[in-house]
Amino acid sequence: MSLNRIVAGVLLAALALGGCGEKKEAEKPAEPQPVKEAASPHDAYRGDFDKLDPAKAGRGGEVYANICSACHEKGLNRAPQRAMLSLMTPESIYRALTQGVMKAQAEAAGLTDDDKIAVAEYLSKRKLGSADKVAPPLMCADGASPFDVGEPPVFSGWGLEPHSDHFIDTKTAGLDHANVGKLKLKWALSFPNAVRSRSQPALAAGAIFVGSHDGTVFALDRQTGCARWTFHAGAEVRTGIVVSPWKAGDKSADPLVYFGDLIGNVYAVKARTGELAWRMRPGDHPNITITAAPVLHDDTLYVPVSSLEEARIDASYECCTFRGSLVALDAKTGTVKWQTFMVPEPKERGVNAAGAKQFGPSGVALWNSPSIDEKRGLLYQATGDNYSSPPTDLSDSIVAIDMKTGKIVWHYQATEDDAWNGACEAADKTNCPKQDGPDFDFGAGTALATASDGRDYILAGQKSSIMYGLYADSGKLAWKHKIGRGGVVAGIHFGIAVAGDTVFAPVSDVPDGNVYPDPPRPGMYALDIKTGNYVWQAPSEDVCDGKQFCHPGYSGAITATPELLLAGANDGHVRIYDTADGKVLWDYDTVRDYDTVNGTVARGGSIGGGAAPIAYKGMLIVNSGYGFSGKMPGNVLLVFQAE
Repeated sequence: MSLNRIVAGVLLAALALGGCGEKKEAEKPAEPQPVKEAASPHDAYRGDFDKLDPAKAGRGGEVYANICSACHEKGLNRAPQRAMLSLMTPESIYRALTQGVMKAQAEAAGLTDDDKIAVAEYLSKRKLGSADKVAPPLMCADGASPFDVGEPPVFSGWGLEPHSDHFIDTKTAGLDHANVGKLKLKWALSFPNAVRSRSQPALAAGAIFVGSHDGTVFALDRQTGCARWTFHAGAEVRTGIVVSPWKAGDKSADPLVYFGDLIGNVYAVKARTGELAWRMRPGDHPNITITAAPVLHDDTLYVPVSSLEEARIDASYECCTFRGSLVALDAKTGTVKWQTFMVPEPKERGVNAAGAKQFGPSGVALWNSPSIDEKRGLLYQATGDNYSSPPTDLSDSIVAIDMKTGKIVWHYQATEDDAWNGACEAADKTNCPKQDGPDFDFGAGTALATASDGRDYILAGQKSSIMYGLYADSGKLAWKHKIGRGGVVAGIHFGIAVAGDTVFAPVSDVPDGNVYPDPPRPGMYALDIKTGNYVWQAPSEDVCDGKQFCHPGYSGAITATPELLLAGANDGHVRIYDTADGKVLWDYDTVRDYDTVNGTVARGGSIGGGAAPIAYKGMLIVNSGYGFSGKMPGNVLLVFQAE
């Protein structure tokens, strides 16, 4: 995923724990760094965080330098490098050292519990347990929230159905013109140790399944918010959650819950208990991450693989070696069926001005979920940019892939020669490829739709702010329409939705420090899927009133019903539009404090990422808080009910 100027520096120092080996002497011991308050938008909301004790920070730096850095500085044995620090909580790091993948290494090194706490705080620059002072979830009493075998998954996955049109029929949604104005807050959950919430929930068995910033996955009773179980992944879970189907009423059903984490692990846990069924990592690159929700179809789980290597901007880094891929797994076992890479094996291509080896081609990360075309046996996957030169022909593309074999059948490239990484926006541009962007990834997943003319269209929105319509029969361009300005974290960012002959495109267009030929046009736009012409336009008003890190426009995924368009905004508002004319029917500002079912106060913020608002039986479920890319942090799950 691409980064803007505001956060590129924050992500440089990131780290996630993996596994290495023995204790080694670090070549260059890492000196403890002072904690700087308000160094980024993310840090600015840490005003109530306790400052680290200098002695403990020093001890943490010593442990890291002497024991951890030999592997993590070089990414040996799949050990993730320091490219994920600000994206992890100290709780996640400490849990990895005491219960997770690093437990054996920590014990072999003879680390005391104080040592483990010290290194967790040093790496995250946050004090363990002092961040939010949020209580764990309220656990359901025995028998209070039984697993409802009569309710298989309401939706097939992130796209809500295989064509990934983010559409819900009115009967399922339980919301229409008549009752949308009667939505009232039913309950709220505070995510512990979190400054963002961006995992799209899954609904099944009377529960809400959702991931969180500190790596906890929750199975929550839909009526009360109590937790049936929690599962702790190795790092942040920002993907949507997917639940395997079963026949309604089957008491022997043992479905699985699928998701990925920040450090590249893919999980399957049992939906009834939260017990781990399997875990795998689709590659050995140290900077792998899973941003997109897996897609489950029949007995295969399709997992798009992304990376945070794009954030490695230091001139000494040997840029770049990651290759984006789509991997097909056996859904029951996690065994790889096939893996299709979007870029050839990188080759050494000399050294940069700092003397570091250079590699290419690289990149073409996949940070959105594909749509499924059962009729043609294809998946439609939208791709990201290259990280280093030379640029390749599958970057910034829509790629048709055979579902059974992984063979690439055809592709349409929207933007040629787009090679970019974080160095292109840093003071030291040594590692910036000569193409220098424009960094116009496809962040939003594709949608497959049949129009009233009887033709099937593949629809895709790009960070360039261009919407595309392709003929599914051939992969040829039917139309394209530039709506707004576009940008590094702008344009059509995380999702589109379709209802009938209309595709809805949310435009972010937040300022990112770059100069563009077109003016920004944040807002919501409806286009005819046959022609790309406007059906209606609803530019966003700026209601931020000077609020810090608040911007107009829409970055997150959205959901449509025949009558209603559900959208969460950069300014923290949830708005429900009339699909016919774009008029706002309901508007709720989530940027406020909430008393929660786990007994503490949570706060809403910007709404972004792949978590679209979801409607079911008169309920509206919304994640609020997107403390990333210069947006307002938050840590709350909101459940509304139409009274």
